[in-house]
Amino acid sequence: MAAFIFYVTLFTLMASTSQADAAQTSAAALLLRVDQSGKGDYEKIQDAIDAVPSNNKEVVFILVNPGIYHEKIVVPADKPFITLSGSKPNDTVITGSDSGDIFESATFTVLASDFVGRYLTIQNTCGAGAKAVALRVSGDRAAFFGCRILSYQDTLLDDTGRHYYSNCYIEGAVDFIFGNAASLFERCHLHTLSEGGASITAQRRESPSEETGFTFLGCKITGVRTAVLGRPWGPYSRVIFALTYMSNVILPQGWDDWGDSSKQSTVFYREYKCYGPGANNRKRVEWSQQLTTKEAKIFLTKNMIGGKSWIRSTPKRFKKASSAISNNSTTH
Repeated sequence: MAAFIFYVTLFTLMASTSQADAAQTSAAALLLRVDQSGKGDYEKIQDAIDAVPSNNKEVVFILVNPGIYHEKIVVPADKPFITLSGSKPNDTVITGSDSGDIFESATFTVLASDFVGRYLTIQNTCGAGAKAVALRVSGDRAAFFGCRILSYQDTLLDDTGRHYYSNCYIEGAVDFIFGNAASLFERCHLHTLSEGGASITAQRRESPSEETGFTFLGCKITGVRTAVLGRPWGPYSRVIFALTYMSNVILPQGWDDWGDSSKQSTVFYREYKCYGPGANNRKRVEWSQQLTTKEAKIFLTKNMIGGKSWIRSTPKRFKKASSAISNNSTTH
């Protein structure tokens, strides 16, 4: 009951704070094209982002033509309402190999609100042995559709804000989905490269008052050897897997307390009607639970992140950028 009341309160709060209203969604989006061969408005993705005015108030649709873009990209906090889109994720690849600090190593960093990423591969090729973030999402109301997010350790820093991931492929080995956002992962494919019991998630909720947590709805989990579903980066870590296929890579215990038994009484680790050989709950740790149908109801829609009020559809009308914005990357 406490969880139900919590999420009803969360939904009410989030619905009241959304800024992406219907009028904005229906307006013509400003179209910018990125093409490495010089046939677009810009040759680099970052140059197109830099061209968006500060405190932007209209949807800017940046279409990225196929190619491998060796860039370290930041979407600044003062540039909301940007959509960055490829046509096929395998064809449009944003790649880097930085490592070290989790906040600085990301190949792609989103600080702005109301960002949308579509059909992109975002990767960090650093490999094993270092923290190497592919995607950091620190803005509110961010959504990703059909993206591939790839690294080894700390792949996706789902840092803060409300986020939605749909039909994404996310790959890594150690804590590869981590942070303290309030996020819904729907129909995503999680592939663990763990060689022996590393955790897929490390959610960082640090107090009962924080309105954060990860929900995986209708997802699929595969991997190369064995892994657990989550471990608590924060003592009140909250992760839910619902209606998700779990291959036999998931260890029978399911969850790990990160060597701190005191967190067993404060974490919120739940499963609901998951299936597959890794979903067998007979040997799950006693401090995780299966949700009843009534308890699960609040987690089975976008309401849990207030998403119906801010997740925007693809623009149907476009307008060409003015020469003041579309000046080609040579001016930067």
